[in-house]
Amino acid sequence: MNSTLTRILLATHNRHKAGEFQDLLKGLGIGIETLDMFPQVGEIAEDADTLRGNALAKAREVCRLTGVPSMGDDTGLEVSYLHDEPGVLSSRYAGPGATYADNVRKLLNNLRGVPPRRRGARFRCVLALVLPDGREEFAEGVCRGVIIEEPRGINGFGYDPVFLPEHCALTFAEMDAALKNSISHRARAINDMKEILSGILLPVKGR
Repeated sequence: MNSTLTRILLATHNRHKAGEFQDLLKGLGIGIETLDMFPQVGEIAEDADTLRGNALAKAREVCRLTGVPSMGDDTGLEVSYLHDEPGVLSSRYAGPGATYADNVRKLLNNLRGVPPRRRGARFRCVLALVLPDGREEFAEGVCRGVIIEEPRGINGFGYDPVFLPEHCALTFAEMDAALKNSISHRARAINDMKEILSGILLPVKGR
């Protein structure tokens, strides 16, 4: 198992997400690939009712189709006032085929008139790593903050323009990649996964 872990295939076609993963996984000595390199792998349904279920389904399917160690993820924005919506439906909150702008617009409409003290939210990211030998590992990261009333910033993607992390003056969309990647839910999940990967790689590095 250890000798084959020279690369990881990210189970995503999302170039924004892939870019964040590639930046955050630097330094492991592992090649990071995306589904753009495997056109035979189409879109994978995200129909589980949990973030963990979706992340695992993607990683399992991609690993099965390619034979390459695969990492799937699912991320949800959970707003306390909305009973943790949009949650697992975050990417399609405004319906099938919704754009980032559509989802943000629906979220802000659902929070119209809600005071700042009740607009608490958290981003939650779950990662699943599946190896060809059947081993499965998980990591999770959380970033807490609030939903502001109007979008701010042009960077990032998804709900980044309306998410203001705790103890920050900038939304995710106002931050540069380095700052966002130092505090985000995805960064925290990947840091936990890097610990797992380091443990897997340790026997190889010691040879």
